[in-house]
Amino acid sequence: MLKKLDKIIHTVTRKFEFDAGHRIPNHNSICKNLHGHRYILEVTLQGEVISAGYEQASDFGMIIDFGDIKSVINNCLINKWDHAFLVYEKDEIILHFLNSLPNHKTVVLSCVPTAENLVYTAFQEINQELSKLYRDKISIVHAKLYETPNCWAEYGVGVL
Repeated sequence: MLKKLDKIIHTVTRKFEFDAGHRIPNHNSICKNLHGHRYILEVTLQGEVISAGYEQASDFGMIIDFGDIKSVINNCLINKWDHAFLVYEKDEIILHFLNSLPNHKTVVLSCVPTAENLVYTAFQEINQELSKLYRDKISIVHAKLYETPNCWAEYGVGVL
């Protein structure tokens, strides 16, 4: 039997899909070439379930509404990365090329756009946005980025 706890933390996970191009400069395989992926990003948030005293709230019984998760993450990340080329700021040849294309959607990153770096960057950007909007009542604890159906990278706080 569980003891009564003062605070119970729950998690919720939402999946996002987006398309983006990238390259891994100086890589020893075909990934050094310009190419793209249909990325899938799974984001797990944690917080307390809204309960006593909030029975009239629309998100009563939830940490956060799944629609709100979609809105927050689309605004802070997915809308920026979807159908963009994700390029490392020191990949000067490709950056110069992309800058020559009129109205091209380019996202310049401070790291090489590997799956590991992208999931870390996504985690940090989502964490910043959640902190700003929810003042640490809701936080990201895990992110998983599929580069292909068989290959992914994960980043999280605590146990994965």
